Parts: sequence; structure tokens; C-alpha cells
Amino acid sequence: MAAKKKIAVTGGYGFIGSALLRLLLAETDHEILNIDELTYAANPASVPGASDNPRYHFLRADIADAAAMRKVFEDFQPDLVMHLAAESHVDRSIDGPQEFISTNIVGTFTLLQEALRYWRELPRDKAGSFRFLHVSTDEVFGSLGSTGLFTEESPYRPNSPYSASKAASDHLVRAWHHTYGLPVLITNCSNNYGPYQFPEKLIPHMIIKGVFSEPMPVYGDGLNVRDWLYVEDHARALVLVAEQGAPGETYNIGGKNERANLHIVETICDHLDRVSPPQGRSRRELITFVRDRPGHDRRYAIDAAKIETELGWRARECFETGIEKTIAWYLKNGEWWRAILDRGYEAKRIGIASVAAAGKAATS
Repeated sequence: MAAKKKIAVTGGYGFIGSALLRLLLAETDHEILNIDELTYAANPASVPGASDNPRYHFLRADIADAAAMRKVFEDFQPDLVMHLAAESHVDRSIDGPQEFISTNIVGTFTLLQEALRYWRELPRDKAGSFRFLHVSTDEVFGSLGSTGLFTEESPYRPNSPYSASKAASDHLVRAWHHTYGLPVLITNCSNNYGPYQFPEKLIPHMIIKGVFSEPMPVYGDGLNVRDWLYVEDHARALVLVAEQGAPGETYNIGGKNERANLHIVETICDHLDRVSPPQGRSRRELITFVRDRPGHDRRYAIDAAKIETELGWRARECFETGIEKTIAWYLKNGEWWRAILDRGYEAKRIGIASVAAAGKAATS
């Protein structure tokens, strides 16, 4: 994206969105509008200095609000939409799926409708360069066995309310391209980690538990496998897809870093023991195995060959360098995550209450 563009980013105060904003503000001259509803996981502190940047604008709005989205397109007139706004925590989707349907499906539909209306009215040259990038997840593909990789041709088999809502949004985006011609791009990424991630996710959750020497709960046997992608590598991939991707195409983004959850937690324990030796026992002794997540997918793994060969993207971080940087960031930036805890976030188990209640009702 050498030429200066006007980019509308949805969900820019979320984890991946904030990494994208930091990159765009630091390394490009683009004008940015961040559209974020400021739900529980959004955090303006994740984009330090943004409010002082004349190229940055913020709008608090719900992407499912058609009137607000229409005004965005009319007033800001973006050259590119990078759509990251989503409810994303699987456990929360189990307890409260309605918000996931509203944001991930209805919100994406609303945004597509307003983007289509806007695009159809653009002059020919601007219409030809306009893009709508939809950011999704590898969870839409369901669960892998012990071998194999997700490709862009893998069938969709979502197994949680969260992944089902993201699968639906992917299908909508693809349909708006094939039916109406809207120039869309879709990316499906593996598990992200890195600085500024909300503490409910596995890696920051375990780092914070380890800092306080509290029990570190691992679901099931801990052998569920994910492909881990450093968030700054993901942000660079998104910019590259927006710049060089072909309309209508899907690109898988993965880090080639398959690790079992238990290995992740043990790695965090060992690193914390080195930089902050515990008094007495090793932090590995804090690991406790708890009831598994309902419908917990066993393994995800991404084949990123398409984005590597067609667009030349490569991840800069392997898991070992990325996790070291991540742990160091959380240790150095305790004020960021402590502020979240101070606002009342409780790191308690969710995602099993409604399932337990359903099971009790079925047997009563």
C-alpha cells in the first residue's frame, strides 16, 4: 500500500486489531478510522499515542447499527475496510451465544450491505481499487486428527457457537463477492499470542497466574494442539493481503508452531522460574487439570503455503522467540493488565455452567 489510503478498521481496540493499528500508525502514512464499540475486551491503552496522531480517528459504534455504518462510509469514504470486530472467546460463546450471533453474523452482514451500497456509487477508478478484508479464524474448519493441515479448500465444520458464527460470517462475505461483485478478501488465522492480549486467553492467563503463584488450570489432559502465530506477524500478513491479495480469494495465516496446551503452560512456568525464581517448588507444580471445555477441538494446524508462495509472507517469530518476547512484555507492563483486573475482570472458569445445566435438565 505505497499510495496513501483511508482505512476503516473495525475492532481496532481488540487484541489483533490493536496490533494492526500500531503497525499502520508506525510504518505507513495511511489515514485510519477505528470503529469499536468498546466492549469488555476493548482497550484504548493497547494503542498508545494514537489519540495524538493526526492520521488517527476513533468512532465508538456497533457494526450492527446500519445507520452508523452508513455514516462511516459517507463521511470517511474509505479505500479499504479491514474488518476485525468480533466476539472471539469460545468459553463465552458457550455461556452466551447471542452476542456472537449479533456481532459476528448480523454485524458482518450490516457492514457488507453498507460497503456494497458505498462501493456501487464510487467512480470507476476508486471502485476498482476498493477492498473489503474480512479477518476470520481456523476454528471454522473444525478439528483435525493427529496429522494433516487446514488449507483454503478445507471444508467448514465449526464445533462451537463462536466458530459457527465466524463460519457464517465467512460465507456471507464470500456470497457478497460472488453474488454482487464486492471486492472482498478473507483470511483465516491460527491462534494468536503476544503483547496486549486480554487476560482470558490461555497465554496471558497463565502468565498472570504464574506471576501470582496461583493454580494454573489446564483443560482436560492438556494435549489439545494449536498452531501459534505471533500477533505482529499476523498484522503484517493482513497488510500484505490488503495490498496484494486477489479479490475473492482466501488466505490462511499460520505460524507453523504446533504446540500442545500443556507444553505452552510448562514453557511459561519454566521461563518464569528462570526470571523470577519461586520460593520452594517449581511453578510446574501449580498446574492443575480441570474439566475439559465442551466440544473442545483436538487439533488445529494451518498450511500457510498460499500466502507464502503467492504473496511472499513469512512469519518473523518462531514460537520460542515469540513466547519469550510475550512473557517479557507482560512482566514489564504489569500496569496494563493490572488495570484490567482492577476494573473488575475475574479470571474465573466460564463456558461450562450452561452445559451442566442442560445435562441436569436432560436427566431430571
